[in-house]
Amino acid sequence: MITVKPLLEVEDLTVEYATDAGPVRAVDNVSLDVAPGEFVGIVGESGCGKSTLLFAIARLLSTSCDVVGGSVRLHGRDLLAMDEQALREIRWRDYSLVMQSAMNALNPVLTVGAQLEDTIAAHESMPGREAHHRSASLLRLVGIDPLHLKSYPHQLSGGMRQRAMIAMALIFTPELVIMDEPTSALAAAAQGEGMLTTIGLPHEWCNYAELLETFKRKYGLEIKELQRKIGFAAVFVTHDMSLVSHFSDRLAVMYAGQIVELGTTRELFRDPKHPYTRALMASFPSISGPKEFLQGIPGNPPDLVHPPAGCRFHPRCPLVEPRFRIEEPPMVAVGNTLVRCHRYGRDH
Repeated sequence: MITVKPLLEVEDLTVEYATDAGPVRAVDNVSLDVAPGEFVGIVGESGCGKSTLLFAIARLLSTSCDVVGGSVRLHGRDLLAMDEQALREIRWRDYSLVMQSAMNALNPVLTVGAQLEDTIAAHESMPGREAHHRSASLLRLVGIDPLHLKSYPHQLSGGMRQRAMIAMALIFTPELVIMDEPTSALAAAAQGEGMLTTIGLPHEWCNYAELLETFKRKYGLEIKELQRKIGFAAVFVTHDMSLVSHFSDRLAVMYAGQIVELGTTRELFRDPKHPYTRALMASFPSISGPKEFLQGIPGNPPDLVHPPAGCRFHPRCPLVEPRFRIEEPPMVAVGNTLVRCHRYGRDH
């Protein structure tokens, strides 16, 4: 049996924000591997630590945030131990990042073409004509007419700006692409007749929720197709369970800074183990299958300045028992799935 060595290895990563009320542990001893060419989704409610985890992996944390423990290795090299010069040499070449808000990430006073060519020039000596041709090819790859090399970000739709960001992330065909909520700008992009034409749905057939869900699914499948063509691995953060169900290979579910369940996407949707995973799945609609009532998750995520003792989900869990409020659950293997829940502990 051949074992594939992970491309990315995150081990016991812990990240804290400094606040007036004290340190906030936004990522708490998270471990995660990503194999070459694998698509890993990370899901959870807002504030669960998803984006902080990604920015820690990419070494792009704000000054108020520090990694206080753990390691992040890409091809065995510890990214957290690298100085800025070493990081600049491998960013965009070995790994790249697609930001949450493309309008804020793109420079508003430079054309899309100028930004692509500037990124090329920052990492590789290339004649201007060749850089222009590469930029045009990248736009074609993500479904944008190369005429838009001359466009400024404000002249593009939200969806086109997101695609331009993906094109920039693929300039040097990196082995790892990190994506932070890349569908967050698609709500505006889904408004109007142009979008309806793009996905082939007549206006009278759609209400807005169905349209947005269909557009996001199409967008996700396009990312998956790019991944197949180029061969990069992807770590994709979203709060939308229904989105990653269609194209991720494995799924990590985060709650209150911890991974509470990790397994193949098919297995997690077929048989979710953690009560939080089940609650998340019940709270998102689907445009296929019979209509079902959505079930919200009672309560709110905990204050991470003073997280609850024991299982962090226990104040909201319908299956809580007295000792769950005291003892912290370990991460245990149930088949091929890892789950942080007392109900699967050895002595329960």
